[in-house]
Amino acid sequence: MRKEANNGGNAKISVENLTMAYGSFVVMKDLNFEIQEKDIFVIMGGSGCGKSTLLRHMIGLKEPREGSVLYEGRNFTAADSSGRLEMIKKFGVMYQSGALWSSMTLAENITMPLEEHTNLKKSERLDLARYKLSLVGLSGYDDYYPAQVSGGMNKRAGIARALALDPEILFLDEPGAGLDPLSSQRLDELILRLRDSLGSTFVIVTHELASIFAIANNSVFLDTSTRTQGAEGDPKVLRDSSENDNVRLFLKRGEMEEERKDDR
Repeated sequence: MRKEANNGGNAKISVENLTMAYGSFVVMKDLNFEIQEKDIFVIMGGSGCGKSTLLRHMIGLKEPREGSVLYEGRNFTAADSSGRLEMIKKFGVMYQSGALWSSMTLAENITMPLEEHTNLKKSERLDLARYKLSLVGLSGYDDYYPAQVSGGMNKRAGIARALALDPEILFLDEPGAGLDPLSSQRLDELILRLRDSLGSTFVIVTHELASIFAIANNSVFLDTSTRTQGAEGDPKVLRDSSENDNVRLFLKRGEMEEERKDDR
């Protein structure tokens, strides 16, 4: 259902009447949701529903077929390149693999955006990189290369790089993918600490139920059967009271798996 544009209201991010498509194939249509300041907002849904595609639309890597993304009422989609750049400076992004340069140390990876977007001296950039690594629990690992640390540490280093320019909004694409349960739990705890200590707003792509229920206070569910959003809101509330069967099935699948085990 389309809604009238509201110029973003007081929301940190507003997605209005967004349709995503590749050529003639419509991935999702008529997406409408809001993200408030300091939300940990999860984009969720089954495989292939367009979660990462939506994130790419929100940061300007893909243009929508229709609709807009607004940041604090400013239309990012319709902005010119200088207007977009001004808004993008408030973003930090961690891609699914971490996307660290393997030939650079963890500290050198973090100094890259500082070198490009600030006038800081090399020593100052390194000091900031060490500080960002300390924020994610990687003090003393500044001279390590990505291949020398674990997958979970690479994910945390990716978040440290996303934090390099002190962004207001962090976009994380499947941060827990490929991690063991303990590492994933520690990453969830880190996200909560960063939200509380820095006041950042998080937009996270994930299908991991444990993470969704541990950290998210807001969400949107992308429904492949209708190619639009099936619900938005607190995932715990949606699990217990959503009128959409697909939403409840997605969020209760862990309980269903346990019941099947008990029946064996």
